[in-house]
Amino acid sequence: MSTLQLSLIVIGVLVLAAVMAYNAWVTRQSTSRKAAQREINAPASTEGGQRIEPVLDGEGQAAAESPADAGDTVPPLPTMPLADKRLGLDPLIDIIAPLALEAVVSGDAVLAALPRSRRVGTKPFAVEGFNASSEEWEAPRAGQRYQALQAGVQLANRSGALNEIEFSEFIVKAQAFADVMAAAPEFPEMLEEVARARELDQFASTHDAQLGFMLRARRAAWSPGYVTQSAARLGFVPGALPGRMVLPGDVDNAPILSLQFDTQAALAEDPEQSALREVSLSLDVPHVARSERPYQRMREAAASLAQAMDGVVTDDNGQPLAQELMDRIGADLESLYDALDGHDLSAGSPQARRLFS
Repeated sequence: MSTLQLSLIVIGVLVLAAVMAYNAWVTRQSTSRKAAQREINAPASTEGGQRIEPVLDGEGQAAAESPADAGDTVPPLPTMPLADKRLGLDPLIDIIAPLALEAVVSGDAVLAALPRSRRVGTKPFAVEGFNASSEEWEAPRAGQRYQALQAGVQLANRSGALNEIEFSEFIVKAQAFADVMAAAPEFPEMLEEVARARELDQFASTHDAQLGFMLRARRAAWSPGYVTQSAARLGFVPGALPGRMVLPGDVDNAPILSLQFDTQAALAEDPEQSALREVSLSLDVPHVARSERPYQRMREAAASLAQAMDGVVTDDNGQPLAQELMDRIGADLESLYDALDGHDLSAGSPQARRLFS
């Protein structure tokens, strides 16, 4: 091993040690703040054996105001539980750090304090507020009032599991936001959360599936217009990119299947002069609810297009797909759906779409 390689290894170890030391320091600072917050919020006295709660003054009124500016008197702020929500931050796939507030804050103040970047490394970062009116967690909105805040980062996605450096970046970003909001954060232990991220990533990597069929011309090539018209008869609509069409779902119009052909042919000055000999039909399994029957509809669409356009359904290597093989794939998918359901990550759910992205 060369001197340069040894030097790079030593530097890498020192950098990682510095990051972990900083993370430990931030955690200790958070613990100190929480202890001080508990002292501040302790009851001043008792009467007749009944606890007399302290009253906190001040409410955030606008984006430019401090969250603890003097104003109306507000009742004591209760500790908000981590709600078992299905649309926003979720303990199943997110690290969630509660941010205790001294007073109710305005949504405008929260929006003004949010960091510019909503990512930590390759993972989404988010802040939510507990709405004083609806008593639900939600993404901050102007004109709303929040009794508590929480910051979160996703444990894993298709880029991999959250690592120690990303966790430390999350701590730094959440702490900076908490400082602006005069909030006391409560951060979980890094090693426990990183281990949880790796476990979730392992599950996701063994239960991910993206299926693709190829439709190849038997004889004459197709024009982009001919492909588009044929697909439109089956319910496909133009996608966001040239050469892409999608089949909307029955529930929320979210795409079920994707049909793609050569982008250059779609962008040609005279598309009708372009020759296509193949198109692809794909299904991102974790993104589509089982109730939509996505695989059955994929097979039906492939068979219909093949018959209408004089084509043959093949795999990526050009080998025709036998019905028996397609049946086995369908059986495997049912097992995959069951496994996702068993981990509360049902295909098509917000959690599954976020994890497999």
